[in-house]
Parts: sequence; C-alpha cells; structure tokens
Amino acid sequence: MVAADHLSTTLSALADPTRRAILHRLAEGEATVNELAEPFAISLPAVSRHLKVLEHAGLISRGRTAQWRPCRLEPKALEEVADWVEHHRKVWEPRLDRLDEHLSTMRKGHP
Repeated sequence: MVAADHLSTTLSALADPTRRAILHRLAEGEATVNELAEPFAISLPAVSRHLKVLEHAGLISRGRTAQWRPCRLEPKALEEVADWVEHHRKVWEPRLDRLDEHLSTMRKGHP
C-alpha cells in the first residue's frame, strides 16, 4: 500500500505543467530557485511551493553549498512511474490487440 501512496504522490506532483517544466529544466543539470523561476511569470514563493511538492514526491533534492542551494533531479521516482506504466502497458496491450482482432473479424462478417 505504501508504494501506491508514493506513486499517487508522484503522479500528483507530475500533474502540474509548471512542475513538469521545472523537471524538464533540471534534466539539463542542477539549478537554483532563481534560475528555475526565470521562465515563469510567478513569484519566487510560488516556485518554492512547487519545489516543495517535487521534493516531497522524491522527484528532486536540494543541496546546500554555502549560500547556494542547488536543486537536482532525482530519477528514482520517475523510474517508479515508468515501471508502473510499463507493467500496465504489458497487461493491456495484448488485450487491446485481441479486441482489435475481434472487431476486425466482426466487421468482415457484418458489412
């Protein structure tokens, strides 16, 4: 049950386009809050709230080097989402293929 709760937290964090854009930027490398806030027309506190959600979901981590607090992408949570999606794709893809075959057979028999 804990894994499902963590997955829900991760998917909820990924549901927001601003947070996905932040993750996209962090895929290029570490960045400060100011650097992450640059392309958005939102306040620094709003960006910080987005970062807290991403951090809570395990999607990013924040370090501390003197006054610099770099944010970095943590791929493990994304790997968990990818594994979950892949599992369900493997289950549903053959079922949908069989349904497609069945519907094709029905169409051929019934114009």
